[in-house]
Amino acid sequence: MSRRPLREHLPLRPGTAGGVLVAGLTLACAEFVRSGLYGAYLTQVIDTRFHLPVAVAGAAWTSHMVADTLMRGPAGGLIQRFGPRRVAFAGAAVSLLALSLLPLVHSAWMLLLVAALHGIGFSPMWPAAMNLTADAARPGYEGRVLTVVSTSVMPLTGLGFMVYGALARRPDVWALSLALGMLSLSLMMSLLLPARRHVEAAGDDSERQRRPRGLLPTLLPLLPAALMQTLTQALIGNWLFRMAPKFGLEYWDLVALLVVGGAVAFGSMPFTGRIADRGRARLAVTVGYALVALGMAGFALMPPVWALFLLAACIGLGYAFLTPGWAALVAQTLPEAQRPAAWGVLMTVENAGFAAGPLLGGLALQQVGVRGPFALGAILALMTSLGYVVFRRHFQSRPPGAGGVQADTSVKAGGAD
Repeated sequence: MSRRPLREHLPLRPGTAGGVLVAGLTLACAEFVRSGLYGAYLTQVIDTRFHLPVAVAGAAWTSHMVADTLMRGPAGGLIQRFGPRRVAFAGAAVSLLALSLLPLVHSAWMLLLVAALHGIGFSPMWPAAMNLTADAARPGYEGRVLTVVSTSVMPLTGLGFMVYGALARRPDVWALSLALGMLSLSLMMSLLLPARRHVEAAGDDSERQRRPRGLLPTLLPLLPAALMQTLTQALIGNWLFRMAPKFGLEYWDLVALLVVGGAVAFGSMPFTGRIADRGRARLAVTVGYALVALGMAGFALMPPVWALFLLAACIGLGYAFLTPGWAALVAQTLPEAQRPAAWGVLMTVENAGFAAGPLLGGLALQQVGVRGPFALGAILALMTSLGYVVFRRHFQSRPPGAGGVQADTSVKAGGAD
């Protein structure tokens, strides 16, 4: 019995692994700078180095996120039209230009403009990486491959937060040099991205260039999951440390709780992802939201500490179904030829969930107490789960191994000009 080549064991189409790897690294470098600069650095030095009110650091993050969110849809459309290499290169160049202006900042409005310009430059990174990955995945592996690529960025995101937190005690040149260096690396790697997408539609040009609004019937059923996936996380995440003492949790208790939930989520994804990729993506999303709703409802009841660990495992299992299920649902539902523009719209909605979550969670905490954010999250997750049961006929996802909806596709090795 002859052995198959290693490339045949990969869940990627031939000739696409390099493009996916480069796209992931390009995104990771950009995320390293973003998470560290806004999450850990500016919040510490905004008053001492920039001589601006502390609140301006939060406003800079908001300005960056708003610009990124509003530009995700147009960025997806540009990727669909001009290909990932040119658009990602332009985005990395704009980001590099924006942060090179930081030493010139001497007022709040200048910092907000720099942050917004950085957000515009950052906006193509996620659509480029996710679309290249979805195009490269072998039929039946879309959900798992997309989940691996998206979660593999997290370590560098966390590392950026920690490194920039430490650099706040160093001279300004350290933080700025690191940011410009990482963005320069992102810029150079973007030149190695495929000039065109791995998948080219066999239809006519007008079909390939359809705008997202022409796909509105396909997009609409996906919007609730896009919003609620991020909203339910953001409702709780920003307030965990504030709420922990009310549950009888010390710092390390909370860390252990998060580790349990994360371990269950990541440990289960190979199995839940297989379910999603075998044509049951909607079922995976439905079950995932139901488990998240159950776990959050349990937290809202404020049970004993030992029960919190079981509930954390329940929520972790829910996200283990939800994350690959959502990725597979998008890949299996959206027509491949129009996927970049449509996915850009979905990412705009996802970012809106991240932006609105802390505000809604804070209001629920203020009005109801620690039960409020969990109860609200449980209600929203349950409504989403039931919605995907009631409106299940709206999902006509292609079976594993089939071509994209409305478009027969052929695959080409990425990178050819």
